Amino acid sequence: MSAVCRFIHAEKAHYTIVLLCRVMKTARSTYYAWAAGAETREARRRADEELAHEITVVHIASRGTYGVPRVTAELRRQGRQVNRKRVERVMREHGIAGHTRRTGRHSLTKQDTKAAPAPDLVGRDFHAGRPGTKIVGDITYIPTAEGWLYLAAWLDLATREIIGYSMADHHRAELVVDALDMAANLGRLQPHCVIHSDRGSEYTSTQLRAKIREL
Repeated sequence: MSAVCRFIHAEKAHYTIVLLCRVMKTARSTYYAWAAGAETREARRRADEELAHEITVVHIASRGTYGVPRVTAELRRQGRQVNRKRVERVMREHGIAGHTRRTGRHSLTKQDTKAAPAPDLVGRDFHAGRPGTKIVGDITYIPTAEGWLYLAAWLDLATREIIGYSMADHHRAELVVDALDMAANLGRLQPHCVIHSDRGSEYTSTQLRAKIREL
């Protein structure tokens, strides 16, 4: 019935509602009841899309490990009043799921044991007061019909936005360098900003260190 009502709603600029309802064999009261709820449904859809974006940001910041309980807890800690069942529904509808060691999923980046370690300037404090001052990065992989697609992204912890990204059929160091280049070229990095990642070889590479010094 909702499909019929949507058709009537789309065509009402060209024909009278009385005629459309008669042709579609639908009571006018049914259409008017549907139309009255359309605004509410649209507002709910927009709210769900906004929540999905916030969930995605939290999920990326957790390196894809947070499931429903921890995502819900993090959103509440940020001041977002949200129901756990709603978080579960939105994550399910958008294909967002946490990963733990029990899933058999391994980190894509491999630590370079010969690289000099950099100090951890974030210390699990994934928040920032000003945009462009604290950036976190990671690489993920996406199956496609032509093979694996690798995606490197840098996320601003102040705005929770992806400010630079790069895609390729490999995950060599230039993948993360290109993503950082995008962020810099868009003017999204402040002087002396902290850039945080795991200790995978892509992030401890001489190419990335050189880029950071250049910037």
